[in-house]
Amino acid sequence: MTVPVDLPVLPRALPARPASWFEPTDVVVIGSGIAGLTAALHLREAGLHVTVVTKVNIDDGSTRWAQGGIAAVLDPLDTPAAHARDTLVAGVGLCDPAAVDVLVTEGPTRVRELIKMGAEFDRHPDGSLMLTREGGHHANRIVHAGGDATGAEVQRALHAAVRRDPWIRLVEHALVLDLLRDTRGRACGVTLHVLGEGTEDGVGAVLARAVVLATGGLGQIFAATTNPIVSTGDGVALALRAGADVTDLEFVQFHPTSLYLPNNRTAQQPLVSEALRGEGAYLVDGDGKRFMVGQHELAELAPRDVVAKGIHRQMLAAGTDHVYLDARHVPDLAHRFPTITAYCLAAGVDPTVDLIPVAPAAHYASGGVRTDLDGRTSIPGLYACGEVACTGVHGANRLASNSLLEGLVFARRIAADITRDLPPQADPVLDGPDRPDLPRSFPPDQPADPAAEGGAVGVSEQVGGPLAQSGDAASTAGTAAAGGLAWTPQGLVAAAEVPAVDLAARRRELQRAMTRGAGVLRSAQTLAETARVLREVGTPPLPGRTAGWEFANLLTVASALVASAALRAETRGCHWREDHAEADDGWRGHLFPGLAADGTTNSTWEAMA
Repeated sequence: MTVPVDLPVLPRALPARPASWFEPTDVVVIGSGIAGLTAALHLREAGLHVTVVTKVNIDDGSTRWAQGGIAAVLDPLDTPAAHARDTLVAGVGLCDPAAVDVLVTEGPTRVRELIKMGAEFDRHPDGSLMLTREGGHHANRIVHAGGDATGAEVQRALHAAVRRDPWIRLVEHALVLDLLRDTRGRACGVTLHVLGEGTEDGVGAVLARAVVLATGGLGQIFAATTNPIVSTGDGVALALRAGADVTDLEFVQFHPTSLYLPNNRTAQQPLVSEALRGEGAYLVDGDGKRFMVGQHELAELAPRDVVAKGIHRQMLAAGTDHVYLDARHVPDLAHRFPTITAYCLAAGVDPTVDLIPVAPAAHYASGGVRTDLDGRTSIPGLYACGEVACTGVHGANRLASNSLLEGLVFARRIAADITRDLPPQADPVLDGPDRPDLPRSFPPDQPADPAAEGGAVGVSEQVGGPLAQSGDAASTAGTAAAGGLAWTPQGLVAAAEVPAVDLAARRRELQRAMTRGAGVLRSAQTLAETARVLREVGTPPLPGRTAGWEFANLLTVASALVASAALRAETRGCHWREDHAEADDGWRGHLFPGLAADGTTNSTWEAMA
């Protein structure tokens, strides 16, 4: 299909030098949230050596920020069929029923396994699990911990389990660059840069018999997001450059109720979980009047896209940039929701006596790297799990608290599939139009001095240089270091030969443009304007260093999303087109954005049966 907007030309490989050091393992897992750590632990049960690579610290991904909980059928009066119905309704016709069936039937067992690993969920005095309800669910099936700190408890339990296993090698502060493939096209490792070690453009490689992407989301392509600063779409961008199937990127869920911080619109927005609405909090306008009643049978507990659109309409009608959540009548609010209470108090709002200002923020990507029921992507040896993946569970809109469950269920399936048929390690091959300066292959036994470029891969205590400040001007302004590389559509050039690039300013403008034109409300006009800004900020060169690599990932994912959003001429789930306000059965299917050999964005279409 022809993409109806003009997007920037993108690199088919990040501008980076050949790897100067190599480390072998059986399986490399990229990411350290619930999906990545669960996969690593199950792989270790099979006796495999696992290397977990994570961008900053092990606990700095999205999992620990999850407040609501994990959805699973644990009440004897609930059924998997009921959970499946709620999931399919939220997905608005684009869910894969087989994937949904796997999720709801295997989910309860996976949650019980998590409890056996040490996760402590909230319980009644008699010891039974406390179950609550969230948006889109017709039954109480959400387990939670610490009231509104479920993600932190899950991350704690998995982190502790990983630390107990000496055969899980943890590499923190490492930015993964590109996929390595053997002569047959099978994934056989990744290149990466260890932050704070060696030179700023140094590159190494982890060679593996299988690669698992668990890199999380892409929320940082927007100016307002609940995602942490590390969520820059690295896994999806890597997959697009490698030619893996990626789909449903236009379906980005905007959480209806992030805490509105008017002076902090480019940072991570605190989440005000719908669990609070599940306990009776309701949305009101500036006059204190409820506005969701009558818009959906579940009112404030409608699926997230319905609530986000309701809030957005109310904001447009009133000419404001936020609405309010009234939780003053929720019993024992401060004790039951300590995290939300702390965020509010830090912003000068006491939720027990004040209305909480809230607004939608980019929260969860329903699409991603397409997988089958065993987590396999279109590239042999490459798997994907968690938010980076598109398993078919979420369709056009994720049902609340299904995301953590998806990570648990499909991580287990990935581990089982890998252990069934794991080939020997193969040598990687480098070949591509963007890399004319590089040799076609490099042997893993090639001697190298790890300290010269990037430093040897070590356990977390040996690796420094956090990426947490990567969005700051101090770390993103300027061009690559002297002697480094930069990408242009004609190929790699020496960084010293090209003009300096203010990546911090480009990043901010990309985020603002995506929020304005490709956020909650979209149209052909706003998407065309967003594409224009992407072309402008994507003007070469792209420097080959940490900030440049991360910006290239943001630009790649943003371009693919805009391509799909411009093509899908309908409103469905969390894709809301102002100029095509209704769902159209002709669009019941999936768009697959991709990169052509010349770096232009294309797309293919697959109709659903």
